[in-house]
Order: sequence, then structure tokens, then C-alpha cells
Amino acid sequence: MSYKRENVRNIAIIAHVDHGKTTLVDAMLRQSNNYRSNEKVEERVMDSNDLEKERGITILSKNTSITYKGYRINIVDTPGHADFGGEVERVLMMVDSVLLVVDSNEGAMPQTKFVLKKALEAGLNPMVVVNKIDKKDARPDEVIDEVFDLFVELGATDEQCDFPIIYASAKDGYSGESTDDEMTDMIPLLDKIIDYVKPPEGDIAGPLQMLVTTLDHNNFVGKIAIGKIVRGIAKRNQPIAIIETDGTIKKTTISNLYLYDGLKRVDTEEAAIGDIVAISGIGDVHIGDTVTDANAPEALPFVHIDEPTLSMNFMVNDSPFAGQDGKFITSRHLRDRLMKELETNVSLRVNELTPDTFEVSGRGELHLSILIETMRREGFELQVSKPRVINKEVDGVTMEPMEYLTIDVPEEFMGNVMEKLGPRKAEMVNMTSAVNGYTRLEFVIPARGLIGFRNEFMTDTRGNGIMNHVFQGYEKVKGEMPGRSRGSLVVFETGEAITYGLYNAQERGTLFIEAGTPVYAGMVCGECSRAEDIDVNVCKKKQLTNTRSSGADDALKLVPVKKMTLENYLEFAAEDEIVEVTPLNIRLRKKFLDHTQRKRAARNK
Repeated sequence: MSYKRENVRNIAIIAHVDHGKTTLVDAMLRQSNNYRSNEKVEERVMDSNDLEKERGITILSKNTSITYKGYRINIVDTPGHADFGGEVERVLMMVDSVLLVVDSNEGAMPQTKFVLKKALEAGLNPMVVVNKIDKKDARPDEVIDEVFDLFVELGATDEQCDFPIIYASAKDGYSGESTDDEMTDMIPLLDKIIDYVKPPEGDIAGPLQMLVTTLDHNNFVGKIAIGKIVRGIAKRNQPIAIIETDGTIKKTTISNLYLYDGLKRVDTEEAAIGDIVAISGIGDVHIGDTVTDANAPEALPFVHIDEPTLSMNFMVNDSPFAGQDGKFITSRHLRDRLMKELETNVSLRVNELTPDTFEVSGRGELHLSILIETMRREGFELQVSKPRVINKEVDGVTMEPMEYLTIDVPEEFMGNVMEKLGPRKAEMVNMTSAVNGYTRLEFVIPARGLIGFRNEFMTDTRGNGIMNHVFQGYEKVKGEMPGRSRGSLVVFETGEAITYGLYNAQERGTLFIEAGTPVYAGMVCGECSRAEDIDVNVCKKKQLTNTRSSGADDALKLVPVKKMTLENYLEFAAEDEIVEVTPLNIRLRKKFLDHTQRKRAARNK
């Protein structure tokens, strides 16, 4: 018997990076009276972990719910980066429609295409929100044309192409159905969600079925399974069966059942079809498992998650400074942490190569570097290799992953950028004059051609260029690609970097370290100005005599060093180098610290 939950609406917010998804959720939460009048609310309240706050990006999808005119609107905020595409794909299974948010100036971007494609494939009918209409250079009408073309290009049905449009400024908290309307609040958007989004429908009298699409963890109750009930009713203390993805069935009981109210989870006795719920106390559960009635276990299909395209080795830290900063330094710690990550990070793969080395594969550099950054903040010490792409065999032919690269760049830097992309085997597919003096260039480029490109790109465009890329598919391997054009400055002896030693070393290239930094033999302290590696003695002191005083050191002027982040090091690292990551330091080092061993390895190669 089919039943409609008329007072429930389930919706996900999807968009390109930085088009205002999280800010839009903020505005809706504020205006639907979800906070007490005296409650202090942060900006982008949905970006709850430290890394999300610092970088201003969403990494994990989040659930919230608002109550408006007697309706419960469940909202899922999703990441915009393709590296976290696995998060978007599975979240779309929980909702009945999506809000596609598009910047009124930038228009449809690569990620817009990626997330919209996933939503259309899932059979959802999107609503379009043209955000940031308060911008001086807003061009809402052209953006709507771009979005419509994108729907057609992605093969949307007539019903999907007939999407409602809302114009909004999430930052200032107003929306309207036309740019001519007088806009004061978010009510037009909330009304449109209730009118347009279909209520969840299904068999309320049938046996319970719910797919676990997200996992959370709590130190008191253990794993918390989150998903949408697609059939029946869930009650507290109800006996259930969990069907794992391999078909194994485990019997257990729901000890706690929660619904979302704003950003909080609230206890409830029962929840019905269409509700997005959190269940705790059901033991070991994984993403993709089905929670069902104990007497009539029946599994739900799980979404296919795109394969990883990039891998790197995570190794136990064995540098001379190992164990100085971190709490977790053994291979057992590293293995346990990676296995725990696998439970919630659906697009990650981990393969144990040796007891001390794990091959970790993900959707891109950002995906893997966020994992490394999270681990170092938790107190882990580890070493990681340079990222490498994952090729695959199709009918005996080796295929490599390709990315669709979009670059917005001022005209004066265009030639430089195109010159750099040539040797990286990029093929230009489109070029348009974008707004405000920028030109948009679109390329298809092998994923390995992008490793190390962002640094060069930011230097070549003096920080004015914008680049975005999204996975395109697999093509036949494009042949050899030039590696790094410059060598490394390698520390000659262990000690502390001194101004005098650094002053002599800076003539050889660009330094990454300042005076007073502890160093060890074989550590990389800078980029050489020539193609080969050069050993430098940064610990060298001036020989003091009657005529040479130590005070004269003050007159030595050091050039400001190049500050390197984790991503910079991962991009810069050569094949024979590894990045050492600890809670307090990130260093680059040679695989072989001993100079003679390095020479021998280079000869054998």
C-alpha cells in the first residue's frame, strides 16, 4: 500500500566549490527560527571540523533539518570538490530532489556539471538557485541559459529540464522568483521547496528497510548509522537484521533512534518512511549495509562509487627525527587508523604491501592530503610517497585517467599557461572570453599531467589564475611526460641550520627552511636552480679569528624562504623523495639519506 509523507521533504544541496551551498543552509536555518534568540551562531555552521573551517570547504556531507509551516525539510549539505565525489554519490540516495546552486557570475563550472550529472542519473528533478545576485558583475540571465544548456548536454528528461528558478543572496539572506522582485528573506525559496519537491512515498505497512549511507561515531554509543527509511516504520528496541554488502545477515536491536532537528539529533520513539534517521547501538555496521526487519530481511542495492584514480604509499616514519613529535608512530597504529578511515570514506582503498607500507588510493590529491592532514592533527607520524596515477588494462591496452581542466586566466598570462600545458599532453577543447578580462580555457589532460602543475600555475599567473578539474574518463596512455625540471638542495650533515650556512646555500637555489631549523643529512632544504641535486652544508659556521667576529653575521641578508605546505611538498617531491609528516613538522627527504647510497641507486637506475 503506497503512502505519502505529506509533511516531509528531503533535499540535497549540490554545487561547484565556493558557490555558496553551506552559506545558503545557514540562511535557511537562521530564518526558520531554528535557533534561540540569544544563541550565538557561527558562520558556515555546517562546516564543523577544523579543516573545513580553515579552508572554507566542505569535506564531509552533513545532515540538518528545519521545520517550516508544519513541514520538516531535511537538508543534506554536500562537498563541491570532485575528490569528495563519493560523498555526493551516496548522499543522493537519501533525497527526493536537489537544489543546484550556481554563482550568478561564474555560471556553470566543471563541478556543477559533475554533481548535476550524478543527480540526473539518480532520476532526481533539480531546482536551480542562482546565488550571489548581489555581486556587481552578476549576469543571472546568461547563467540560466548556461545551466539549461548543461541540462540538455547531460541528457536530462523534459521533466528535469522544466526546473524552477530561485534568485538568492545567501550571504545577505534573501531570495525571490524573479530578479525584479523585492527580496527580503528566504521565504520564497522555502515555499518553492515545499511546492516543488515531491513528498517521500512508499509502503508504510511493509517490513522496515533502510540503506546506511553515512556513518558517524560517538565515544559513548559507538557507531551511528544514518540513512533514509524507504519502507515501513522503525521503533526503539525493535529487533532488526543488518544485511552486509556481501550478503551476511546479523541480528540485533535498535537501542537508540534519532531524528534531526536543526543541527541536533533528538531522541524519538519511532520514525516512518521518508524520515532521515540516525540509529545507534546496533554494533558493527558499514556504509552500504541494509537495516531491515528481523523477520523479513531484504537487501537494498547500493550505489556504484567511482574508482580511485590516484595512489600513494603511507609508511612508518623512519627518519632520524622519528618519534620526536607524534603519539602514534608504529605500523599497528597506522594500520588501525587506515582501516577505521575505510569504514566512512567510501572512495578510499587500502592495500597492505609490507608490514610497514600501505598503498592508499583515492579520488585525487586533495582527497589524500586531507586524510594525511587529519592524521597528523590526531598525533600520527608517517611518511608518504609522491602521488601516482592508477592505470587500468582494457582489452590488453593500458588506459590512464583523464581530467577535464577548466582555467580562468587574465589574457596576459594565457600564452605562458598554454606553453606549460603542451608538454603535459593537454588538448584544448574550448576557449571563450569570460567576464571581466579573463579568458576561459578548457582542456582534457592526463591526471598525471596535473601532478605538480598547480604550483607552477599559481607562479605563472601571479596568483590571478583559477583552475578546476574533474574526472573525465579513461583514454590510451599518452606517452612520456617530462618530470621536474629542477633538482633539490640536499642537507649535507645533521645539526641546526645557521645563517652563515644558509647564506652560502641560497646562491644555489630557493630555500624552504629558516635559520634555527633542525636538519638531518639527506633532508631536502630547498629547490636547486639547476637540473641536478646539490649537497649543501647549511650547518656550516664561520671560522672565527682575531679579524673575523661572529657579530658580522648580522650583516648577512637572507632572502625570504618559500613557505611549503603539505600539498606543495607532495607536488614538488621527485621519484626518489618522500614527505615526512608529523604533528609539528612537514619535511621532504631523500629515500636514501646516505650520499653514497643515493649515487649507487642513481647509477643502477
